[in-house]
Amino acid sequence: MNDNTLFALFLTLFAGLATGIGSLIGFMARKTNKKFLCFSLGLSAGVMIYISFMEMLHSSRLALADFYGSQRGGDAITALLFFGGIL
Repeated sequence: MNDNTLFALFLTLFAGLATGIGSLIGFMARKTNKKFLCFSLGLSAGVMIYISFMEMLHSSRLALADFYGSQRGGDAITALLFFGGIL
């Protein structure tokens, strides 16, 4: 196996273990702290949305830079359309 495959397997293992550890913490708690639960769910949702948006931004920047050229404004169009979509 090459290094990229081992790295991908390691990241998958790490994500699975993190999920398992997080669920154990939830099951071991004596009482439910709703403020902490709301904070942690909001934080995890925000991280996932951020990752999704940054992946789309990178892909669209590459596509628009290929089409328009980065010197002719492909990067500027990407930023304008990205933040316009957020609004």
